[in-house]
Amino acid sequence: MNEAKLPVYAVVRNASPVPAASESLPVIALPPPSLEGGATLMISLARRKSVRDFAPTALSRQQLGDLLWAADGVNRADTGGRTAPSARGVNEIDVYVALPEGVYRYDPASHQLHLKHAVDARNLTGYQDFVGQAPLDLVYVVNHARADAFPQSQRDSFAGIAVGAIAQNVSLYCASAGLACVVRGWLNHRMLANAMSLNEDEIPVLAQTVGHPTVTG
Repeated sequence: MNEAKLPVYAVVRNASPVPAASESLPVIALPPPSLEGGATLMISLARRKSVRDFAPTALSRQQLGDLLWAADGVNRADTGGRTAPSARGVNEIDVYVALPEGVYRYDPASHQLHLKHAVDARNLTGYQDFVGQAPLDLVYVVNHARADAFPQSQRDSFAGIAVGAIAQNVSLYCASAGLACVVRGWLNHRMLANAMSLNEDEIPVLAQTVGHPTVTG
């Protein structure tokens, strides 16, 4: 039996947000998702893997829109239903995007990004060295103003199921579109929440780095 190989990366501690790399637009309108092209579901499942080496190239606006719609976008306009399930339709998980130009919250209903904080907080989405170099990091935040509608005994499990579904949607989209990603739970929750200007009801619980894979050879 082969021994498991642990990922190799440097550990970065005591990071702080840096000024946004460019103008932070208050709202970023995203193009409608492209439902054509990409690999089939079965091929995407075969390709799904964690990648920790990213090229610095930014995603196109279309790729960003497709990524976020796949994550937790509206796929049933008549009911507002999402691509990811949520118990009782509470949708307690908010998807944030840490970009060089700022931290944005994804609004599924309008399919737009809304500026939350005009800083580059990518290096605070985890302790691994690659998180600050990839073009974007998704941060999944439990909104307890909505999650607390559940009985206390169910809150953590329901939120965990919802965030897991969103992260898997992203992983499958990336596998289909030829992008790289990795899910990460090693983060300083309080430091990240402060950098993102979250309130006490909003708790970051998971992050996912996304970008183009580094071309080798």
